[in-house]
Amino acid sequence: MRGPRAALALLLAAALAPRPARPHPQCLDFKPPFRPPRGLAFCRRYGEFGCCDPSRDSALLQRFYSLSASLDERTYAACSGHLQELLCQECSPYAAHLYDAEDPSTPVRTIPGLCQDYCTQLWHSCRSIFRALSADPELTALENNAAKFCRYLSLEDTDYCFPHLLANQHLNQNLGLVTADAEGCLQLCLTEVANGLRNPVAMVHANDGTHRFFIAEQVGLVWAYLPDGSRLEKPFLNISEAVLTSPWEGDERGFLCIVFHPKFKFNGKVYVYYSVEVNFEERIRISEFRISPTDMNALDHGSERIILEIEEPASNHNGGELLFGDDEYLYIFTGDGGMAGDPFGTFGNAQNKSALLGKVLRIDVNNNDRGPLYRIPPDNPFVSDPAARPEVYAYGVRNMWRCSFDRGDPHTKEGKGRLFCGDVGQNKYEEVDIVEKGKNYGWRAREGFSCYDKKLCTNSSLDDVLPIYAYPHKMGKSVTGGYVYRGCESPNLNGLYIFGDFMSGRLMSLKEDRATGEWQYSEICMGTGQTCMFPGLINNYYQYIISFAEDEAGELYFLSTGVPSATAPNGVVYKVVDTSRTAPPGKCQVEPSPVKVKSKRIPFVPKEKFIMKTPPPRPRLQPTTEAPWGGVPGPGRAPRPGKGPEEEKGQRRQKKKKKQGPGNGAVRLMRQGRRGRGRGRLEVFIDGEWGTVCDDGWGLPAAAVVCRQLGFPRAVRAAKKAEFGEGSSLRILLDDVQCSGQERTLLECSHAGVGTHNCKHEEDAGVVCSREEVTDR
Repeated sequence: MRGPRAALALLLAAALAPRPARPHPQCLDFKPPFRPPRGLAFCRRYGEFGCCDPSRDSALLQRFYSLSASLDERTYAACSGHLQELLCQECSPYAAHLYDAEDPSTPVRTIPGLCQDYCTQLWHSCRSIFRALSADPELTALENNAAKFCRYLSLEDTDYCFPHLLANQHLNQNLGLVTADAEGCLQLCLTEVANGLRNPVAMVHANDGTHRFFIAEQVGLVWAYLPDGSRLEKPFLNISEAVLTSPWEGDERGFLCIVFHPKFKFNGKVYVYYSVEVNFEERIRISEFRISPTDMNALDHGSERIILEIEEPASNHNGGELLFGDDEYLYIFTGDGGMAGDPFGTFGNAQNKSALLGKVLRIDVNNNDRGPLYRIPPDNPFVSDPAARPEVYAYGVRNMWRCSFDRGDPHTKEGKGRLFCGDVGQNKYEEVDIVEKGKNYGWRAREGFSCYDKKLCTNSSLDDVLPIYAYPHKMGKSVTGGYVYRGCESPNLNGLYIFGDFMSGRLMSLKEDRATGEWQYSEICMGTGQTCMFPGLINNYYQYIISFAEDEAGELYFLSTGVPSATAPNGVVYKVVDTSRTAPPGKCQVEPSPVKVKSKRIPFVPKEKFIMKTPPPRPRLQPTTEAPWGGVPGPGRAPRPGKGPEEEKGQRRQKKKKKQGPGNGAVRLMRQGRRGRGRGRLEVFIDGEWGTVCDDGWGLPAAAVVCRQLGFPRAVRAAKKAEFGEGSSLRILLDDVQCSGQERTLLECSHAGVGTHNCKHEEDAGVVCSREEVTDR
């Protein structure tokens, strides 16, 4: 029995052994550390990374001179080095820990926390410097008792005590680099910027020095936000009566984009992209508006001029991006016309250069007050081709959703002008492209790296441009293009292309290997443990990722919602933050130009909360820029608009991190092996897996909560006894669910506990929801 007892003793010892501290660099102002703009003269140890800029370093040097003046020659020779080290701990990347500033129940220390052996040494040789450093009466009262004195100066978390902290490999390894978990997932944090939005599809700035930002809702309203985060009560634009959309989840029609003319500050012109119905015919419309002559925060609604209209043969694949390039030309990104597989004509719209659908268009809207509304740039690639529309800049695209121009490296301008796009796939792959003039991006011959139409693929040109990255549908089914980060506040992110997936809720990134030209993939996770434990930061988001955005200073944002309906006010805007390293104080400060405000200001009130939990390990995918294999959606996977014959305008898969409770809390309805339209067996997503719910206690209040999560205004019936089939391939995750009907998600209701149940799949619960009485809130 000696062997098992010894093994048990080792296990107990391991369980009881203190775990190493989680690295959490933090300054005394509770902000992340940074790299000073230039070296430090006094606290040189922290000249590469820490919490002091040169002005603070100079102040500490002056204090050192002041304190050392009171020391006799012998004490100065023996103790001045220790005095310098203690003063400079304010510059340590772990200053908040050293001075116990994280604990609000205790006052901030006047002397950093010291390790027992070092404190004892100082007490014997340099005790007098403590009285110079601190006027703390309790410390003075203990100065004749070494044990009590050093106990008073100790830290509860001994990993952070000085000077052992300096040699702690766990805390200093990769200090100042983007934090990654054990599986390589980059851990970032968020700041909530705006909320209560109805499917926020775009966020843009005017590039006029005011640092305002403008958020567009799918229903046709655009709101102006001031630099202090407040929203103006009067909409910047309201064309909701003209915009064609609906409350149905997944409807791709609506107000899709807005962009400001590069010379907006001088000409006041703004361009919008939206869906309309004209004589029972659906179209996409590109219009020009001018700023109101009496209000700089509102457009003149009577100034609309229709620049371009294109007939849409179907209700999906509407494209929806407008951008101005450095050339000051307007780029328009259209979808292939909808349905599935681009069935229009012999080769589809995307390969037909005489059609405007499935294209990147480029037109000149400058100086258009007289003459034609737009002109053709003389260097457009097909101006001399009589069989092509001269507006075409690039072709062979399926449904590019969110594109961006790279601002270029802040110092070298490397990469400036590259045009990145996410192109939504059909049945197997999503892709990211760099768009270049005159190039063919392969649809419908190719989808990602693979052949879609085998006949076209066999005969397609070898000059077709392949994606820089493609991923299979087991990772996500609707790419949302993003931006190359070129902001100031998070320097470690410079050059990282950050994008996402609407359906799976994944945040992802690509980094170019300059030596090979290949793009390396890293997934982005929300920071766990203490990574995001800074004031104002959160680590969770609604995961229907609709769009990405840059502000005027180049900082990165994304827009997402919990209910993908044009009338559901669940949209939130998040700013991306890297806490591993920030810019030095003052470097990123902006001075917005004054804004004359006539409308009432509505102060921003954040609603999202930080979640302190360590998620369980989950299966990882290791995609590359090579053609991925497999990835065909299996039965029961959520369909989405634009995904082939089986597509529905239903809800996309949600992977929402719960703000309360033990897991994510997303819900879906399944019926006969596929997604149900408003009725079906209930499945809930918790801690990385889908599961079913038992019908014990299941009633109409619980059904109402589920229907509201799915965007339906009311529940007709709570289904029991596996009315919509048994989910026998899944675990039963919830039982004894009791709701009042007012909860935001099912997990806010009382239940027996995740995975705890006394039922079988023949008792799987379901719901029947209704869209009647939908109100436009």
